[in-house]
Amino acid sequence: MKLKIVTVDGKTYAEVQDGKPVFVHDDGKEVAFDAPGTVATITRLNGEAKGHREAKEAAEGKLKAFEGIEDADAAKKALETFKNLDAGKLMEAGKVEELKAGIKKAAEESVAAANKANAEALAAEKTRGDKLEAALNGEMIGGRFARSKFVTDKTTLPGPAAQKVFGEHFKIEDGKVVAFDAAGNKLFSRAKPGEIAEFDEAMEILVDQYPYKDSILKGTGGGSGAKPGNGGGQGGKTISRTEFEGLPHADRAAKIKEGVKVID
Repeated sequence: MKLKIVTVDGKTYAEVQDGKPVFVHDDGKEVAFDAPGTVATITRLNGEAKGHREAKEAAEGKLKAFEGIEDADAAKKALETFKNLDAGKLMEAGKVEELKAGIKKAAEESVAAANKANAEALAAEKTRGDKLEAALNGEMIGGRFARSKFVTDKTTLPGPAAQKVFGEHFKIEDGKVVAFDAAGNKLFSRAKPGEIAEFDEAMEILVDQYPYKDSILKGTGGGSGAKPGNGGGQGGKTISRTEFEGLPHADRAAKIKEGVKVID
């Protein structure tokens, strides 16, 4: 990435857009660099990292007092059982082993009951979490595709079809829609370094990396600006828009992945 410069009257100046210097990325795209925003983001992230570290150190310090105790509930139950045993009578009768066995049995039963309850609670929570995740994906991710200005203005795909092709690149994290590339890396904004890319910017990046982008972008020869031809150079891989929009969403996505071009 390098600074974009202009020459006026023999003098060299940095080009400025909305009060921000313009930089040119390696792929030729120009972005106004928000320096104050970047500094603020770095300061915020450093503060968050410090807070997490201090909280971790404090928690580790408190846990040292409980080293060796893996099941707190079982330990509490065992102590309560021990208090309730009539130790005096057992000792008088010479039943030391009975006292030990009673403590051990009570502890084992407590641990078994706690493990069973925990397993059932975890299973119920997982089921609930799966349902909530599915609902979030349907509303938050599906809604983004349906309302996306980039999808509507720049591509030939309806929202559901675009979601079929690119939906796997989006996930919900901390209540936000986050985009990932094919390698599983988060997509970051070029205009706001350090920040996660907003939905439309992420879609632009993903479409730019898509091997069949010319078949879904408007005005690139395979989108709404395409002209019917004899199909000889494309191996017959064309379909009219009427036929395409009449297909189920799954079939539309399959056609696009095959490189079939939609023509008006």
